[in-house]
Amino acid sequence: MKRSFLTILLLTFIVSFTDAQIWKLKRYEVVVGLGPSFFFGDIGGYSQTKNILGIRDITLQQTRFDFNANFKYRITQTVNIRLSLATGFLHASDARGSNENRGYEASTFIFESSLIGEYYFIKNKAEDSYLFTKGKKTGFIGVLKSLDFYAFTGIGGLGYSIKPNSKLENFGINPGGFTGVIPVGLGTTLVYSPNFNFGVELAGRYSFSDNLDGYTSQYSRSNDVYYFFNFTITYKLKTRANGGHSFRR
Repeated sequence: MKRSFLTILLLTFIVSFTDAQIWKLKRYEVVVGLGPSFFFGDIGGYSQTKNILGIRDITLQQTRFDFNANFKYRITQTVNIRLSLATGFLHASDARGSNENRGYEASTFIFESSLIGEYYFIKNKAEDSYLFTKGKKTGFIGVLKSLDFYAFTGIGGLGYSIKPNSKLENFGINPGGFTGVIPVGLGTTLVYSPNFNFGVELAGRYSFSDNLDGYTSQYSRSNDVYYFFNFTITYKLKTRANGGHSFRR
């Protein structure tokens, strides 16, 4: 009887230890994201007294799109580091806002690279299951047990090129350049299967420049800011025993 009890206790410990280490089997992730971009510069928009929290500045006319690709490495079960590359467009226009008579408009092409750290303050329970790693999908059932929630920040560089309308061009602008950015945001991920995750991410970028739209107002109190709201797909790569990634399933 005593031997049976010890055997059960040992097996329970082994299973618990194995489940706790399952996340290490896939420490590398490739993530792609696509979604709208929102720009807050010195062209367009309403004055702060007429625009609580900047909500009135979010319009379809000012919205453009971005695409990003990311490579992640899981340092621990709750901490990731990722290299992110993003490209897309930002748009600013005086057609709607407090300076409609001024008539400035600019379209900005951007290419951004950044190094980002992620912290998962809520981790899913699905990937701790050995059965899940063998192909038992959670699907969209039991969503609460399959969701991750994380926050992130980092440092990056932004190259940009501005295409102004005739009025802004006559004013005289610097047509492009390079500046630093600080990404900050929140995200959530649904662990759909051992190989794929689906998620959404809201990411703000504070730039070190006030020239992303080619114009700096004398009333400007801060540098330019832009946001990405991305829908993401994650593919998880198998990790070899030596810690390297493997493309074999």
